[in-house]
Amino acid sequence: MKTHESIENYLETILVLSHNDKQVRSIDIVNELDYSKPSVSVAMKNLRAKGYIEVDGDGYITLTESGKKIAESIYERHMLISDWLIFLGVDRKTAVNDACKMEHCMSEKSFLAIKKHIKNWKHDIYKK
Repeated sequence: MKTHESIENYLETILVLSHNDKQVRSIDIVNELDYSKPSVSVAMKNLRAKGYIEVDGDGYITLTESGKKIAESIYERHMLISDWLIFLGVDRKTAVNDACKMEHCMSEKSFLAIKKHIKNWKHDIYKK
């Protein structure tokens, strides 16, 4: 399913925050992304309408199965691309920032090719 970059960023942020804090509220997203409260509020309303998140009576946000699937896919891309760039000699800050941009526009075919290359490279390294 093709989603917009902003949706992917919000879902990935909710996933990461849920790993760290367990319970996520809109204010956590505001602080993490440095967005305005109204912008995050509108985004959460849209994500809820699309069925990607649920918000309970206390304002805690959880990913639905479809939201979690998108978030995990984007997070995997982010981590793999970041690690790959760091391995190539890019400093961590630049690698993480670049990976955040690349994770959204890279085709599935290119991503899978990079993933396969890294897997083969790791296999060869540990084989020696």
